[in-house]
Amino acid sequence: MANSTNSQRFTDKTVLVTGAGTGFGAEIAVRAAQEGADVAIHYRSSRAGAEATAERVTALGRKAFVVQADIAEHDQIRRMADEVWSAFGRLDVAVNNVGDVAREQMSWRDLTEESVDHVLAVDIKGTLLCTHEFGARMLEQEGGGAIVNIGSTVVARGSARAPQYAAAKYGIIGLTKSYAHAFAPAVRVNVFAPGFIETTATLGREDWRNGRGEQLRKATPMGRIPGPEELAGAALFLATEDAHHITGGFLIADGGYNMIGA
Repeated sequence: MANSTNSQRFTDKTVLVTGAGTGFGAEIAVRAAQEGADVAIHYRSSRAGAEATAERVTALGRKAFVVQADIAEHDQIRRMADEVWSAFGRLDVAVNNVGDVAREQMSWRDLTEESVDHVLAVDIKGTLLCTHEFGARMLEQEGGGAIVNIGSTVVARGSARAPQYAAAKYGIIGLTKSYAHAFAPAVRVNVFAPGFIETTATLGREDWRNGRGEQLRKATPMGRIPGPEELAGAALFLATEDAHHITGGFLIADGGYNMIGA
């Protein structure tokens, strides 16, 4: 849905998106470039995807910088931050998009200790340390910065399928509020919580193909499940000047599916 009529909310800004080789992360990176940003594109294993995202960014006339790291390791996050700051000189916006949803697990009965450890290490530890590392450096630069952590509406209703995923996304709210306090007023930290998104990975799921997608569409007041490019601009809103008084917040974009609030 994004096109050349987008407002230029990130002219002369630099934006880092983690997990930008595929899915939602890739679309956030491209949308930031459409709005004027130079973009650092992080990946862990999908190098080809990250390079494809970089090509889309450079085709828009913006600089792209590809960086690899396993965000479950603090040393690798530090190295990634060093590389990004060296490449761009500063970082205005970090979008911590990487998260493991335990997609292959179809029931709580299939829970394994390995999956619990991995999901918590990536989603909570990884997001926390990325927020910590990027935010600490943003505090030292003129003009501060903004961090957007990608959460989930799973916190509204839990997940009978994968309890570790719901636990991890709750953890992201706690760490976001904590760093929002710690970094204020120079660096804002917020959570963007999409509902279901029809990414390639989602569309390939067996349960999705067997009627779950249709069932969810019917239960969504807006009547449809969006693709990732439709929500990228909403995620980036939290990093714009219009959101300058929002920190420690939790913004939902789920077509009304959960209807949570005050």
